[in-house]
This record gives sequence, C-alpha cells and structure tokens, in this order.
Amino acid sequence: MKRITLVQKKKEIMQITNKSTTMKERKAMLSLLWIFFLFNTTYADILTLYFNPVLQKEATKQLLSGHVGSLQITQGFVLLGAVLLETAIAMVLLSRVLKYRANRWANIIVGVLQTASVAWSLTGPLYWNLFYAFFAAIEIACTLFIVWYAWTWPHPEGGVLTSGQSSL
Repeated sequence: MKRITLVQKKKEIMQITNKSTTMKERKAMLSLLWIFFLFNTTYADILTLYFNPVLQKEATKQLLSGHVGSLQITQGFVLLGAVLLETAIAMVLLSRVLKYRANRWANIIVGVLQTASVAWSLTGPLYWNLFYAFFAAIEIACTLFIVWYAWTWPHPEGGVLTSGQSSL
C-alpha cells in the first residue's frame, strides 16, 4: 500500500487547480476574442451602410434594387447572413460553457467558417472601401488567431475525472 504524504497531496491538488485555472483562462480569452470579432464586424457593417451612399453611389443603387453584385437579396440570403452572424454571437457564450473537446472544435469550425465568410466578402464589388478592407483584415487575423488558439489548446491531462464525467 502506497502512502501519500501531505506534501505530495498538496502538489497533486495544485496541479489540478492550475490546469483548471488555465482552462478557465483559455475559455475567457476565446470568449473575449469573439466579442472583439463581433465589434469589428458590427462597425464595418455600420460604416458600410453609412458611407456607401457617399463613396459608391452605383453600389448603393444596386443594393437598393435588391442585388449585391450578381446575387439577388432574398429573405433566404438575409437569413443565411443572420445565421452566420449568430454563430459568432453564440461563440461568446459557448466558449465559456462548453467542455474542452466540444469547445475546442466549435471554436475551430466557427473560426474557419467566419474567416472564409469575411474573405469571401472581400471578393464582391459592393464593399470595396478602404475602411472595410481594414476591418476585414482585422477580422480575418482575429478568427485565424481563434482557430490557432483553439487548435493549440492542450488537453487538460492529469485532471481527475470522476465516474459520470467526460472530457467533452
């Protein structure tokens, strides 16, 4: 029978506590990054709506006619945009509450999806304003960092899982 000294037990508890604290810090940072992304997205869209009539009169006429480039703006198109934005909004909360594995993969998947979406938005003729490109660059850098940060998130090994708990 192995005897565990008080010092060994304290050391084990400290390791578990440090891993738990590190996991909470990683969750908080991911949530904060999604808030940062959303502020940039919001301000880019607000400025686009505000300055597009001044800077790009033809693009505004096209938008008012119900088109974005060759795409027709329908309720489905707007719903798709709303769902896409909602995934980022949901990540603010989900980054805090999901367990390790689900959290990590949700951040990676939504981060890639948002990166692709912002990059695709730069290919359209409607939004080519310098400020939009500036915001898009920041948004892409942020989502790529989120993907990298989630990808490199180490598994909280050494944490004690009691029966009935899972690492998801």
